[in-house]
Amino acid sequence: MRINVAQLLKEPVGSTRSHKINTSIDDEGIDSVKGELTMTRTNRSILVAGTLRAATTGTCNRCLNQVRCKYNFNLEEEFFSIIDISSGSVSQGESDNSNAIDNNNMLDLTEMIRQYSVLSIPTKLLCIPECAGLCPSCGDNLNQGSCQCSNQNRNEHLAKLVKLGKEN
Repeated sequence: MRINVAQLLKEPVGSTRSHKINTSIDDEGIDSVKGELTMTRTNRSILVAGTLRAATTGTCNRCLNQVRCKYNFNLEEEFFSIIDISSGSVSQGESDNSNAIDNNNMLDLTEMIRQYSVLSIPTKLLCIPECAGLCPSCGDNLNQGSCQCSNQNRNEHLAKLVKLGKEN
């Protein structure tokens, strides 16, 4: 997502522009990213800030069913112009080119949105907060009811730990 910020760079400090975001990040499995970003002219850069909503599809960590997860995240980054807009000379500002406004005064938000989206994905996806998961013995999905395993078989797997707990 590239945005021309030449006009904003010419305006006084404190000037703002808002942009609607509606995109997807296919290579990361993020189905949609939506929201609004505000770009603010500072004395040396453009500050991009906003709250976005994203959705991804993954696998529940407990029952292994497919789950669609929606989450919000805040972002805030500062972008520096390579070229001084009024004089046309190369700016002696920040040396980090990852947050640079290019020679054509285009601000590329794609990588910033991708990074913030990926970092905000919940580490533990669950289909429902109280997901019961799978039976450790037979593998039945316990969200669909109890399995046919006896409690005795289920507890044999943890017998050594139970015994160790009783000894201490």
